[in-house]
Amino acid sequence: MSDALRIASGRFGRVALLDMDKPLVRHAHPHCHVLLKVEGADTQFSVKDSLVPLTDESAVLINSWEPHAYEHNCMMPKTIILALYVEPKWLSYFRPNWAASNSPDFFEKNVGAITPHIHSLTRTLAEAMMYEPENAKYHETLLADLMIAVIERFTAWKDVQVSVRDIASLTSIDFRIRKAIRLMKEAPETIADLDGLASSVGLSRAHFYRLFESATGVSPRIYINVQRVEQAVMALSDGSVPLATVADRLGFSASSHFSRFFHDNVGSTPSSFRSASFLASK
Repeated sequence: MSDALRIASGRFGRVALLDMDKPLVRHAHPHCHVLLKVEGADTQFSVKDSLVPLTDESAVLINSWEPHAYEHNCMMPKTIILALYVEPKWLSYFRPNWAASNSPDFFEKNVGAITPHIHSLTRTLAEAMMYEPENAKYHETLLADLMIAVIERFTAWKDVQVSVRDIASLTSIDFRIRKAIRLMKEAPETIADLDGLASSVGLSRAHFYRLFESATGVSPRIYINVQRVEQAVMALSDGSVPLATVADRLGFSASSHFSRFFHDNVGSTPSSFRSASFLASK
Protein backbone atom coordinates (compact mmCIF):
# COMPACT_ATOMS: atom_id res chain seq x y z
CA MET A 1 0.00 0.00 0.00
CA SER A 2 1.20 3.54 -0.78
CA ASP A 3 2.14 5.52 2.30
CA ALA A 4 3.49 8.83 3.58
CA LEU A 5 7.02 8.65 4.97
CA ARG A 6 7.29 12.31 6.00
CA ILE A 7 5.12 15.41 5.53
CA ALA A 8 6.47 18.92 6.16
CA SER A 9 4.06 21.87 6.19
CA GLY A 10 4.66 25.57 6.68
CA ARG A 11 4.51 28.95 5.01
CA PHE A 12 6.14 27.37 1.94
CA GLY A 13 3.15 25.05 1.46
CA ARG A 14 3.66 21.32 1.78
CA VAL A 15 6.38 18.79 0.99
CA ALA A 16 5.44 15.12 1.00
CA LEU A 17 7.80 12.17 0.84
CA LEU A 18 5.62 9.34 -0.47
CA ASP A 19 6.33 5.63 -0.96
CA MET A 20 4.02 4.78 -3.86
CA ASP A 21 2.79 1.50 -5.30
CA LYS A 22 -0.90 2.29 -5.91
CA PRO A 23 -2.47 4.65 -8.46
CA LEU A 24 -4.15 7.88 -7.40
CA VAL A 25 -7.45 9.09 -8.80
CA ARG A 26 -7.58 12.09 -11.11
CA HIS A 27 -7.24 15.17 -8.92
CA ALA A 28 -5.80 18.69 -8.81
CA HIS A 29 -4.18 21.19 -6.43
CA PRO A 30 -4.47 24.96 -5.95
CA HIS A 31 -0.64 25.17 -5.94
CA CYS A 32 1.98 24.63 -8.60
CA HIS A 33 3.09 21.06 -8.07
CA VAL A 34 6.50 19.45 -8.71
CA LEU A 35 7.15 15.71 -8.54
CA LEU A 36 10.69 14.34 -8.25
CA LYS A 37 11.86 10.75 -7.99
CA VAL A 38 14.03 9.91 -4.96
CA GLU A 39 14.54 6.19 -5.49
CA GLY A 40 12.87 3.02 -6.73
CA ALA A 41 11.29 2.23 -10.08
CA ASP A 42 10.77 4.75 -12.86
CA THR A 43 7.09 5.61 -13.04
CA GLN A 44 4.60 7.97 -14.70
CA PHE A 45 1.73 10.40 -14.26
CA SER A 46 -1.14 11.28 -16.53
CA VAL A 47 -1.45 15.06 -16.86
CA LYS A 48 -4.43 16.35 -18.82
CA ASP A 49 -4.52 13.83 -21.67
CA SER A 50 -0.89 12.68 -21.77
CA LEU A 51 1.37 10.27 -19.88
CA VAL A 52 4.60 11.85 -18.64
CA PRO A 53 7.56 9.96 -17.13
CA LEU A 54 9.03 10.41 -13.66
CA THR A 55 12.60 9.10 -13.65
CA ASP A 56 16.06 9.84 -12.28
CA GLU A 57 16.49 12.21 -15.23
CA SER A 58 13.04 13.84 -15.43
CA ALA A 59 10.64 15.80 -13.24
CA VAL A 60 6.87 16.07 -13.58
CA LEU A 61 5.66 19.68 -13.53
CA ILE A 62 1.99 20.42 -12.88
CA ASN A 63 0.34 23.82 -12.95
CA SER A 64 -2.24 25.06 -10.49
CA TRP A 65 -5.62 23.31 -10.99
CA GLU A 66 -4.21 21.05 -13.71
CA PRO A 67 -5.95 17.63 -13.47
CA HIS A 68 -3.56 14.71 -13.09
CA ALA A 69 -3.31 11.17 -11.71
CA TYR A 70 -0.57 8.79 -10.61
CA GLU A 71 -0.39 5.81 -12.97
CA HIS A 72 1.53 3.11 -11.13
CA ASN A 73 2.46 -0.04 -13.05
CA CYS A 74 1.43 -2.90 -10.74
CA MET A 75 4.21 -5.06 -12.20
CA MET A 76 6.86 -2.63 -10.94
CA PRO A 77 8.20 -2.12 -7.40
CA LYS A 78 7.51 0.96 -5.29
CA THR A 79 8.78 4.46 -6.05
CA ILE A 80 9.70 7.05 -3.43
CA ILE A 81 8.48 10.43 -4.68
CA LEU A 82 9.18 13.90 -3.35
CA ALA A 83 6.01 15.91 -3.99
CA LEU A 84 6.15 19.69 -3.65
CA TYR A 85 2.99 21.81 -3.24
CA VAL A 86 4.31 25.36 -3.18
CA GLU A 87 2.58 28.56 -2.06
CA PRO A 88 2.89 31.50 -4.50
CA LYS A 89 3.32 34.03 -1.69
CA TRP A 90 6.35 32.15 -0.37
CA LEU A 91 7.90 31.98 -3.85
CA SER A 92 7.42 35.72 -4.26
CA TYR A 93 9.97 36.27 -1.47
CA PHE A 94 12.66 35.08 -3.91
CA ARG A 95 11.34 36.75 -7.09
CA PRO A 96 8.27 39.04 -6.94
CA ASN A 97 6.98 37.76 -10.28
CA TRP A 98 6.99 34.19 -8.96
CA ALA A 99 3.70 35.08 -7.29
CA ALA A 100 2.37 34.05 -10.72
CA SER A 101 3.20 30.41 -9.94
CA ASN A 102 -0.53 29.72 -9.51
CA SER A 103 -1.25 30.76 -13.10
CA PRO A 104 -2.38 27.99 -15.48
CA ASP A 105 0.73 28.24 -17.69
CA PHE A 106 3.56 28.80 -15.21
CA PHE A 107 5.21 25.59 -16.42
CA GLU A 108 5.18 25.48 -20.22
CA LYS A 109 5.64 21.69 -20.29
CA ASN A 110 4.59 18.93 -17.90
CA VAL A 111 7.92 17.11 -17.98
CA GLY A 112 11.50 18.25 -18.13
CA ALA A 113 15.04 16.88 -17.90
CA ILE A 114 16.56 17.63 -14.50
CA THR A 115 20.16 18.59 -13.84
CA PRO A 116 22.53 16.66 -11.55
CA HIS A 117 22.19 19.62 -9.16
CA ILE A 118 18.39 19.23 -8.95
CA HIS A 119 18.79 15.48 -8.49
CA SER A 120 21.27 16.05 -5.64
CA LEU A 121 19.03 18.64 -3.95
CA THR A 122 16.07 16.23 -4.17
CA ARG A 123 18.02 13.51 -2.43
CA THR A 124 19.38 15.89 0.22
CA LEU A 125 15.91 17.21 1.09
CA ALA A 126 14.44 13.69 1.25
CA GLU A 127 17.22 12.51 3.57
CA ALA A 128 16.87 15.60 5.78
CA MET A 129 13.15 14.95 6.16
CA MET A 130 13.89 11.39 7.28
CA TYR A 131 16.91 12.03 9.54
CA GLU A 132 15.83 15.43 10.94
CA PRO A 133 12.02 15.44 10.67
CA GLU A 134 11.51 18.38 13.04
CA ASN A 135 14.21 20.64 11.60
CA ALA A 136 11.72 22.83 9.73
CA LYS A 137 14.16 25.69 9.15
CA TYR A 138 16.65 23.40 7.42
CA HIS A 139 13.86 21.85 5.31
CA GLU A 140 12.72 25.28 4.17
CA THR A 141 16.27 26.29 3.23
CA LEU A 142 16.71 23.13 1.17
CA LEU A 143 13.27 23.55 -0.43
CA ALA A 144 14.12 27.12 -1.41
CA ASP A 145 17.32 25.95 -3.13
CA LEU A 146 15.41 23.18 -4.90
CA MET A 147 12.50 25.37 -6.08
CA ILE A 148 14.84 28.11 -7.34
CA ALA A 149 16.75 25.50 -9.34
CA VAL A 150 13.52 23.98 -10.72
CA ILE A 151 11.90 27.29 -11.68
CA GLU A 152 15.02 28.74 -13.24
CA ARG A 153 15.34 25.61 -15.36
CA PHE A 154 11.72 25.03 -16.36
CA THR A 155 10.10 28.49 -16.61
CA ALA A 156 10.86 31.72 -18.42
CA TRP A 157 10.95 33.26 -14.94
CA LYS A 158 12.36 36.65 -16.03
CA ASP A 159 9.27 37.21 -18.16
CA VAL A 160 6.65 35.68 -15.87
CA GLN A 161 4.14 38.11 -14.40
CA VAL A 162 0.62 38.00 -13.09
CA SER A 163 -1.70 38.07 -16.08
CA VAL A 164 -4.31 40.84 -16.14
CA ARG A 165 -6.33 38.55 -18.40
CA ASP A 166 -6.31 35.85 -15.72
CA ILE A 167 -7.44 38.36 -13.11
CA ALA A 168 -10.23 39.52 -15.41
CA SER A 169 -11.38 35.95 -16.01
CA LEU A 170 -11.62 35.33 -12.26
CA THR A 171 -13.72 38.44 -11.68
CA SER A 172 -16.08 37.68 -14.58
CA ILE A 173 -17.20 34.26 -13.34
CA ASP A 174 -20.99 33.77 -13.43
CA PHE A 175 -22.46 34.77 -10.04
CA ARG A 176 -24.11 31.34 -9.68
CA ILE A 177 -20.76 29.59 -10.13
CA ARG A 178 -19.18 31.99 -7.63
CA LYS A 179 -21.89 31.02 -5.13
CA ALA A 180 -21.24 27.32 -5.72
CA ILE A 181 -17.49 27.82 -5.26
CA ARG A 182 -18.08 29.70 -2.01
CA LEU A 183 -20.24 26.85 -0.69
CA MET A 184 -17.62 24.27 -1.66
CA LYS A 185 -14.91 26.18 0.19
CA GLU A 186 -16.88 27.21 3.26
CA ALA A 187 -19.24 24.30 3.87
CA PRO A 188 -18.33 21.13 1.92
CA GLU A 189 -20.17 19.02 4.52
CA THR A 190 -23.49 20.56 3.39
CA ILE A 191 -23.10 19.35 -0.21
CA ALA A 192 -24.67 15.90 -0.39
CA ASP A 193 -24.47 15.72 -4.20
CA LEU A 194 -23.48 18.02 -7.05
CA ASP A 195 -26.85 17.81 -8.78
CA GLY A 196 -28.39 19.28 -5.64
CA LEU A 197 -25.72 22.00 -5.60
CA ALA A 198 -26.53 22.88 -9.21
CA SER A 199 -30.21 23.15 -8.36
CA SER A 200 -29.52 25.28 -5.27
CA VAL A 201 -27.73 27.92 -7.37
CA GLY A 202 -30.46 27.92 -10.02
CA LEU A 203 -28.84 25.89 -12.80
CA SER A 204 -29.59 22.61 -14.57
CA ARG A 205 -26.98 19.90 -14.12
CA ALA A 206 -25.65 20.18 -17.69
CA HIS A 207 -25.48 23.99 -17.62
CA PHE A 208 -23.83 23.97 -14.17
CA TYR A 209 -21.10 21.52 -15.23
CA ARG A 210 -20.43 23.44 -18.47
CA LEU A 211 -20.20 26.85 -16.77
CA PHE A 212 -18.16 25.50 -13.85
CA GLU A 213 -15.49 23.80 -15.97
CA SER A 214 -15.27 26.81 -18.28
CA ALA A 215 -14.68 29.09 -15.27
CA THR A 216 -12.26 26.92 -13.27
CA GLY A 217 -10.70 24.50 -15.75
CA VAL A 218 -11.77 21.49 -13.68
CA SER A 219 -15.01 19.61 -13.07
CA PRO A 220 -17.15 20.36 -10.00
CA ARG A 221 -16.25 16.92 -8.62
CA ILE A 222 -12.51 17.58 -8.79
CA TYR A 223 -12.98 21.06 -7.34
CA ILE A 224 -14.90 19.95 -4.25
CA ASN A 225 -12.50 17.06 -3.75
CA VAL A 226 -9.62 19.56 -3.73
CA GLN A 227 -11.37 21.60 -1.04
CA ARG A 228 -11.93 18.50 1.08
CA VAL A 229 -8.34 17.31 0.65
CA GLU A 230 -6.83 20.70 1.51
CA GLN A 231 -9.04 21.11 4.58
CA ALA A 232 -8.26 17.55 5.67
CA VAL A 233 -4.53 18.14 5.23
CA MET A 234 -4.69 21.24 7.43
CA ALA A 235 -6.62 19.40 10.15
CA LEU A 236 -4.38 16.34 10.06
CA SER A 237 -1.18 18.41 10.09
CA ASP A 238 -2.41 20.26 13.17
CA GLY A 239 -2.89 16.93 14.95
CA SER A 240 -5.45 17.96 17.56
CA VAL A 241 -8.71 17.09 15.78
CA PRO A 242 -9.92 13.43 15.96
CA LEU A 243 -10.16 11.67 12.60
CA ALA A 244 -13.89 11.04 13.06
CA THR A 245 -14.43 14.78 13.57
CA VAL A 246 -12.43 15.62 10.43
CA ALA A 247 -14.52 13.14 8.44
CA ASP A 248 -17.77 14.58 9.78
CA ARG A 249 -16.73 18.18 9.09
CA LEU A 250 -16.04 17.31 5.47
CA GLY A 251 -19.37 15.60 4.92
CA PHE A 252 -18.39 11.91 5.10
CA SER A 253 -20.95 9.60 6.66
CA ALA A 254 -18.27 7.27 8.06
CA SER A 255 -14.57 7.49 8.89
CA SER A 256 -13.88 4.54 6.59
CA HIS A 257 -15.31 6.49 3.63
CA PHE A 258 -13.06 9.43 4.49
CA SER A 259 -10.00 7.18 4.81
CA ARG A 260 -10.60 5.63 1.40
CA PHE A 261 -11.18 9.05 -0.20
CA PHE A 262 -8.02 10.48 1.39
CA HIS A 263 -5.84 7.55 0.33
CA ASP A 264 -7.16 7.66 -3.25
CA ASN A 265 -6.35 11.37 -3.54
CA VAL A 266 -3.22 11.75 -1.41
CA GLY A 267 -1.54 8.33 -1.41
CA SER A 268 -1.66 7.78 2.34
CA THR A 269 -4.16 6.88 5.02
CA PRO A 270 -5.18 9.83 7.23
CA SER A 271 -3.58 8.25 10.31
CA SER A 272 -0.29 7.63 8.49
CA PHE A 273 -0.33 11.16 7.07
CA ARG A 274 -0.83 12.58 10.57
CA SER A 275 1.96 10.51 12.12
CA ALA A 276 4.32 11.53 9.31
CA SER A 277 3.49 15.26 9.56
CA PHE A 278 5.54 18.03 11.06
CA LEU A 279 4.08 21.54 11.07
CA ALA A 280 6.56 24.36 10.78
CA SER A 281 5.96 27.58 12.68
CA LYS A 282 4.33 30.27 10.54
